[in-house]
Amino acid sequence: MDTLDNIKTFLSVVRTGSFSAAGRELDIVPSVVTKRINQLEHQLKATLFIRSTRKLELTDTGERYYPRFLSIVNEVDEAFRDVASTKSRIEEHLRIKCPTTLTVMFFGRIFTAFQKAYPGVRLDLVLMDRSVNPVEEGFDIAIGALPSSYTNVADLPLCRMPRVVVASRGYVEKYGEPKHPRDLLNHQCLSFLATGNSWFFEGPSGSININVHPSLTVNDSLVLLDAVKDDLGIAVLPRHIVLPQLESGCIQAIMSDFPVSDLWVKALVPENRQSNPAVKAAIQWLQAATQPLAPWDRPDDETLR
Repeated sequence: MDTLDNIKTFLSVVRTGSFSAAGRELDIVPSVVTKRINQLEHQLKATLFIRSTRKLELTDTGERYYPRFLSIVNEVDEAFRDVASTKSRIEEHLRIKCPTTLTVMFFGRIFTAFQKAYPGVRLDLVLMDRSVNPVEEGFDIAIGALPSSYTNVADLPLCRMPRVVVASRGYVEKYGEPKHPRDLLNHQCLSFLATGNSWFFEGPSGSININVHPSLTVNDSLVLLDAVKDDLGIAVLPRHIVLPQLESGCIQAIMSDFPVSDLWVKALVPENRQSNPAVKAAIQWLQAATQPLAPWDRPDDETLR
């Protein structure tokens, strides 16, 4: 293990830029750092650093060995993590916020599969459609698709959520189809509460922002879809929610020349919880379930793990 310690010390020196900084990082005195580097150079029969009073540089040999040593240490650390995981399981209680419709349609299955794989993790899954600051509201992970960000909270992107502007055929036949976002001011609009009444479009000349005056505002996408199907007006909805109705012809996409901006589903994690084993396992599970294909783009029978 002395050789491994020497290699780790070498990597620390490269990473921090000096023997003294490496000593602080490893919690050892600089003389021990020097001794370990000397031992490693003796074993390799080569000089790894060019030492001077002004700076520390890698020699050609040091440059050549650096990626090899980094790979060796990563493999050893991974091996020890695998051994540890077979001897003990993660025991933790996680409180997670997730949007209602997204959970009912997709993320509920993702989290039940996660808990089956990690039976020692107890989950409080709270369904909520507004953006929350996980630090202030006591969540370990907050999943959402709104662009909100918070201090001391990491934004971890999961997958893109395309959206479309839709209306029923009955509505279009009765009121006509808007050709430009400003035409929406003369139409019945149906709004999703969390995204608000400012609708953003991408036009040939750039972004367009329209403040609509909705006849209905609701915080559930499926209720919004029902309102569209009942000829009540025009709405912006996630593509995966309306795809079956689009394919059946029940509703139609409109204003294709002015697409609405996509949203990104992301996980908000307090920075002081990122290193928690259960939180890390949950985030890795979410990433595996949403990348490279979003859940709505995967076959129904595809397993998560």
